[in-house]
Amino acid sequence: MEWLQKPVPHLIAAALAHEWQRDVLLAVRDLGLKDCWVAAGFVRNAVWDLLHGYTEPTPLADIDVLFYLDAPDDAYDEQALEAQLRAVLPQHTWQVRNQARMHHVNGFQQFTSSADAMCHWVETPTATGVALDRLDRLQINAPLGVGDLLGLRLQPGPQFRGERRAIYRQRVQNKRWAETWPKLRVLGI
Repeated sequence: MEWLQKPVPHLIAAALAHEWQRDVLLAVRDLGLKDCWVAAGFVRNAVWDLLHGYTEPTPLADIDVLFYLDAPDDAYDEQALEAQLRAVLPQHTWQVRNQARMHHVNGFQQFTSSADAMCHWVETPTATGVALDRLDRLQINAPLGVGDLLGLRLQPGPQFRGERRAIYRQRVQNKRWAETWPKLRVLGI
């Protein structure tokens, strides 16, 4: 896909320049998983914090790690991978998920890659992942683009603009992002 090996927008790289974020990216890279990304709040919160001038990071419920391996369910034990990450960075809560099996959550056809899975995420700015390559270069996987993330716009992903819109509305209500980041424009409610 076209998103591979694209340069990371400067603002995203700046938002992810803290030592603890680099430690997270190194630990995830060391898992050795293919098509593996740190995504969701790890990227979104960092960018929105920077755009709001926050000096302290907004707390994360967890650090979302996604990878894609179309193999039997027991080929990679997600809980074992989380335990591996906890052993290296115990101060974080980890959520590792193989996107080859996550299509069941909202009743989609099986995904073909991590990018395909992110195209089915509820909100567009959340569908951004980053990873370090072997040369320590920051890579980005943003199949829905970064315009909403960088433009402080929250809107439903393509799969949640129709009959699934209630799921988006509920997440917006539960997550209370507009209270945390008041410059955020919430669209599609």
